Amino acid sequence: MDTTTLPRQLLSIKEYLALGEVEPGFTELVEGRLVFSPSPGAWHNHVTYALAFQLHEQLPSGFSVVPRVDIDLGLAPDGAPGFSRCPDLLVTTSAAIARTPEEAALRAEDLVLVVEVAAPDSKRTDYVTKHQEYADAGILFYWILDLDDPISLVACHRAGELGYQDAPAVTGKFRAAEPFPFELDLAALLR
Repeated sequence: MDTTTLPRQLLSIKEYLALGEVEPGFTELVEGRLVFSPSPGAWHNHVTYALAFQLHEQLPSGFSVVPRVDIDLGLAPDGAPGFSRCPDLLVTTSAAIARTPEEAALRAEDLVLVVEVAAPDSKRTDYVTKHQEYADAGILFYWILDLDDPISLVACHRAGELGYQDAPAVTGKFRAAEPFPFELDLAALLR
């Protein structure tokens, strides 16, 4: 996309997806507005993929870990200014992936888990803004992996109309029974 021809109106999900890729970096859509972010750095990507490998090894059959794809949060009616996020990782069903065309976004209702890796410049967005948006979109599980020393993970579980209920931050080994039984070695993500 040529940034000199950026749209001057609020965008629907359909209009946003029609824009295509932006280089360098990536965009998200918040209330119809384009939000630009730089591409994650090597360290951020290393940790994200190390986490993806640990998750992949423990997922039940029929589920997949997917890095950095657009999701339609479904927070606006069709044609209205929309919301699309591009989380660091997500877990969805293989069936949802198969039925989603390559040029489309996955839908929030198809997601089991969303993971954001909190970088120094994204902490407020990850802990506050996305926390609220993902809860409003009905995503049941949201994890925030914080790379500050010591590396920690906050697991958020949707608690009905109240939004997310956040568990205390965990360091070392993270064990969860939901959405699937997991045991993650957070320190190993740094190797």
